[in-house]
Amino acid sequence: MKKDYYNILGVDKGASGDDIKKAFRKLAHKYHPDKGGGDATKFKEASEAYSVLSDDQKRSQYDTFGTAGAGTGGAGGFNAQDFGGFDFSGFQSGGGQEFDFGDIFGDIFGGGSRRPQQKRGRDISIDIELDFKDAIFGTVRKVLVSKASVCEHCGGKGAEKGSETVVCNKCNGKGQIHESRRTFFGQFTTNRVCDTCKGEGWVPKTKCHICKGAGILHKQEEIRIEVPVGIENGEMIRFAGKGEAVSGGGAGDLYVKVRVRKHHIFRKEGNNLLADITVKLSDALLGGEHHLETLDGNLSVKIPEGIQSGETLRIKGRGVPYGRGNVRGDIYLTIKINIPKKLSHESRRAVEELKKEGI
Repeated sequence: MKKDYYNILGVDKGASGDDIKKAFRKLAHKYHPDKGGGDATKFKEASEAYSVLSDDQKRSQYDTFGTAGAGTGGAGGFNAQDFGGFDFSGFQSGGGQEFDFGDIFGDIFGGGSRRPQQKRGRDISIDIELDFKDAIFGTVRKVLVSKASVCEHCGGKGAEKGSETVVCNKCNGKGQIHESRRTFFGQFTTNRVCDTCKGEGWVPKTKCHICKGAGILHKQEEIRIEVPVGIENGEMIRFAGKGEAVSGGGAGDLYVKVRVRKHHIFRKEGNNLLADITVKLSDALLGGEHHLETLDGNLSVKIPEGIQSGETLRIKGRGVPYGRGNVRGDIYLTIKINIPKKLSHESRRAVEELKKEGI
């Protein structure tokens, strides 16, 4: 008699894969035999239904012919009792754990294999220190990094130039190794990349004499680092594929952390530069000029008559470059007035006259 897998899981025939997974997870929580009040028979039925409806090919066959073919009941004679001793309490609602039944049952019931992930080399992190000016306008730095790099002689193939190739005798040219293992869910098969041929299916008849067939070498490599304009202290620059190489896989990334030295005058704030300048009391009272050394040349700053301590002067277009067209921010100068600690007799008389005038 045909089993109604949709009815067992409590979903419609048009249910999505996510709906099917959620329904199975709910029933697994409810009926697992290791859980108080569980039901091994219903748990087995739910598992069997999920193994069919979660697989597109099996589901199509079931919808058309009413059966998913041989072995539907589970990989390797699946039995609910195989879960004996497995602590299910952590998977109750609110248990603080998350368990993806879809991943595990996809391996067991969905054909017993996963696509092997490509290997990837290690990421590398280095620090560089920049002058304040270089951080503002950008610069190019070249650094030597000691890392695993692709062998230039063989291009990472591990073969001597002109060498013939032969079929890998470990994987028989498939590039993958099939391994069977048994878990509390039963026995299933996984694939992994062959470590002899690195997934290529062939090996060189004559190995590269430089890297000895490894395809990679540990060496110092000069890397050009283009520092963008206006970079902040502590900011990280990522260079994809500039990390360590790995045989049979992709290279990792290089992360460059930038440390910016402090400037003796300026501070950066967004696209603007800030600075404090000290002016003489006479210039504050009568007006004058202040000579300022900027990051790209000297300026003569006009000090208006009667300026107060703490006031700010703005110099347009001499700040941090940004955007297109060489647009630049501004410079903001905060005024500090130098009050002399000692006065000459003549200066004192002049100040006393000002005092009489109420100044």
